[in-house]
Amino acid sequence: MYSSTERAVGRVIDKMRDNLSEPLTVDDMARAAMFSKFHFTRVFQRVTGTSPGRFLSAIRLQEAKRLLITTKLNVAEISLRVGYNSVGTFSTRFTKSVGLSPTMYRRLGGYASRIPVQSRGPERNTIVGTADGSVEKSIPGPIFMGLFPQRIPEGRPVCCMVLDEPGEFFFAGVPDGSWYLLCHSVSGDLFNLHQQCVTVASVGPIVVRGTRTFPINVRLKPASKIDPPVLLALLDSRKAAIERLETAKAA
Repeated sequence: MYSSTERAVGRVIDKMRDNLSEPLTVDDMARAAMFSKFHFTRVFQRVTGTSPGRFLSAIRLQEAKRLLITTKLNVAEISLRVGYNSVGTFSTRFTKSVGLSPTMYRRLGGYASRIPVQSRGPERNTIVGTADGSVEKSIPGPIFMGLFPQRIPEGRPVCCMVLDEPGEFFFAGVPDGSWYLLCHSVSGDLFNLHQQCVTVASVGPIVVRGTRTFPINVRLKPASKIDPPVLLALLDSRKAAIERLETAKAA
């Protein structure tokens, strides 16, 4: 059950989704939540883990991902539908957040063949830590896991992996910094988007200093309205699952 504060934030997110092509100020959002402007910003950040502006940008890009896969609208038309007056700005932000250009995302059907991680540049050989633990999930299925600098899973993670099923995980070579472990899984009918269950989990911030090992236990839950959307183009784990299923049927 949502608390009164979460319901207020939910009203704002509904307003965001209903007005993706229109300008929406913090004042507009605060009125929808029935909070003062300054109180609203703090509450929204506490409930969702990110600012109202970043959340709005994320759901705009999430809708753009959907339109690229489910419609024949061109990139310029889609950019206008999700609130961008400049197709260049839209394409740049989409590529930075999703990891693929809008055109390539459409061509690949929404999946990436691989997920590049952040380059550590000249400090690549400095001391790094590790993180390990276990993942719980009520429904079996592949799980994407990544360490990100922010609460929204976008751009390049510092480390990532895909687990075929719930269980133990291990990240080696985690650089010093403050990271969020963000997890995402899609279960259910792999052939029917309307009968899939999306589950998510987040842990953090995890502050890494030196060679210490950080044990983490994660439990995925059904994605809710107040969870920031996953922007990163995920590895084609569902395609691999379908191929395994078809192989099993043929055996």
